[in-house]
Amino acid sequence: MTKILLLEDDISLIDGLTYSLEKNGFLVKTARTVQDALTQLTFPIPFDLLILDVTLPDGTGFLVCEKVRAQDKRIPILFLTASDEEVNVIRGLDSGGDDYVTKPFKIGELCSRIHALLRRTTNAASLTFGNLSIDTMANHVTVDGRTIDLTKAEYRLLCLLAQNAGIVVTRTRILDELWDHSGDYVDDNTLSVYIRRLREKIEPDPAHPHYLLTVRGFGYKWNPQN
Repeated sequence: MTKILLLEDDISLIDGLTYSLEKNGFLVKTARTVQDALTQLTFPIPFDLLILDVTLPDGTGFLVCEKVRAQDKRIPILFLTASDEEVNVIRGLDSGGDDYVTKPFKIGELCSRIHALLRRTTNAASLTFGNLSIDTMANHVTVDGRTIDLTKAEYRLLCLLAQNAGIVVTRTRILDELWDHSGDYVDDNTLSVYIRRLREKIEPDPAHPHYLLTVRGFGYKWNPQN
């Protein structure tokens, strides 16, 4: 049975979510404060997935996420929050989060996101393109054997493109899959910043990219050729 830690301080939401998630076959443990969550998150982490609220009495879910990522790069982390501001979305992903659901939400949508995150973890594999290697089991990227330091959002963007090598991935699909199903709260300018930063880290000549190609009017394509 999949074990989930739910970090949330709203008692009524805790009760409702715990009941609904357990009805859907998950085993749910709860924490109402950052300290309570960190106490339960011993290493190795005894959970299969974390659901973290952002605003808590003694801190934020971002702090919990960052501490977890220092120990475990693979465990799926999903943020629950009433805030859908772009800055919080980006901060949540950059701190190591995998997905972001805004309150209010339907339990069916939440369960779909959970199952998608679990499948992503189970189906992890290694990808190699010339001098660039992506170890999706360890969330580790190297170029010529040198480790590349990527934010969580940059890493997820890289994996999405590389896993669809040779296929044009539209900007709409990127926004939809990486941030939100509607793609509403990360605009084209924000995505362009991520693309530029990623090229600067992985391309020999960012001004003339070899791997991450722009397909004007559509989106981007990962070049699988050496």
